Amino acid sequence: MAENLIIRHTIDSLGDAAISLYLTHILCLEGSATITFNARAFAIEKGGCCIIRATQLIEGWKASDDFRCVIVYADPQFIEKATPRSNYGIRGSLSLFNTPVFHLDEEEFERCKEDYEHIEKCLANPDHRFFEEVKLNAMQTLILDLFDFHARQNGQEDDIQTSSARLMRRFIGMLERGDYRQNREVSYYASELCVAPKYLSEICKQVSGESANYWINRFTILDISRLLRDKQLDFVEITDLFNFSSASYFSRYVQRYLGETPSDYRG
Repeated sequence: MAENLIIRHTIDSLGDAAISLYLTHILCLEGSATITFNARAFAIEKGGCCIIRATQLIEGWKASDDFRCVIVYADPQFIEKATPRSNYGIRGSLSLFNTPVFHLDEEEFERCKEDYEHIEKCLANPDHRFFEEVKLNAMQTLILDLFDFHARQNGQEDDIQTSSARLMRRFIGMLERGDYRQNREVSYYASELCVAPKYLSEICKQVSGESANYWINRFTILDISRLLRDKQLDFVEITDLFNFSSASYFSRYVQRYLGETPSDYRG
């Protein structure tokens, strides 16, 4: 059985295919690194924390010679169990989807480092009679501290209604599993979630500040841009993969959201 919680001390582990879908928590201890995620480069330095939902979305990284880090990888099912039922979770995760790096002050950094060390100690003791529960508790502590740090820095409060947070979480879950490749109409998601399209958009706006259409197209164009950079795929394959009715419609969609044609974007 695959491990549901893994700790590593090198950024090279980001390339491990076995953990490509794991939630990634990087804490920079020394030096600096640049991580390319969602077609954007983000710098992380000592005291910086980077949280990315899946390493498969990381397109590259470059680290200084003195770079040191500790990384916790958590299986999606494990993280679902470990994440407290705080409504801040969905707002924080959407914010991190756009900007996955944030800096900790000295006190936060020390507290966060202790959380990582506690997880490592737990993982080093698999004979503990309640090993899974201990791991879950240690991960939950780290998550709560990260929620606290991120919420303070962004001036966000846990003021979302539980029903709204639940609906938003389910909607984003559909996008994360790739439903946008075949369905890009708000009505499809609303029907699957048993709500009206207008209501789904209102909840998205309330929770994230963006409409349902924004998130559908955000996931879609990030995936398309990633595939366009893979020159082994031709445009017809990508058009079919995303269920576009024609190559011209695909080209117009790319030009609208990327500002240039597929050919120009690929270079």
